[in-house]
Amino acid sequence: MPELKILAISGSLRAASYNSALVRAAQKHAPGDLAIEIYEGLRDIPPYDTDQDTQDAPAAVLDLRRRISEADGLFIATPEYNYGIPGVLKNALDWASRPALDSSLTGKPVAIAGAAPTNFGTVRAQLALRQMFLWTDSKVVGKPELQIFRAHERFDENGNLTDETTIELLQQLLGALGTKIRETRAIADAAL
Repeated sequence: MPELKILAISGSLRAASYNSALVRAAQKHAPGDLAIEIYEGLRDIPPYDTDQDTQDAPAAVLDLRRRISEADGLFIATPEYNYGIPGVLKNALDWASRPALDSSLTGKPVAIAGAAPTNFGTVRAQLALRQMFLWTDSKVVGKPELQIFRAHERFDENGNLTDETTIELLQQLLGALGTKIRETRAIADAAL
């Protein structure tokens, strides 16, 4: 039985998204000690509005915050739009980062990946996420990095990840996330 619960978020709303296919591949190829739950509520999150960020925040926001809090770690697969992360993903993470002193992202172990049909992958988008997670003090996995370039050559027409090297790198990244979760727990336990 898996001991660690991972919430996987695709930063894309597109039905045939390579990044949504990547979170499904993470669920399929995860090491046996990880249970991957796919978050599918990104479309339901309203634009961030400080006036709505109260005890009675929108239900979709409260659900996202709860699910992040209950997860041991996050796996985020992001496309790259205009050298950065998609607005819907940034918006969701802005909501999750509030309230600043009690954010569901504070100290949360996170693994980042991305897939794109281009030759450059999602390098800049992943860098933007890493920078954002500095503010929330999330514990981002540094290595291995997973930027799936020319994604149309690594996924089949049904959205299945078929490239063995990419599957192996994905498993290594997920394994590193499991290690980061255990290390973060050990540090927290030692501080008690």
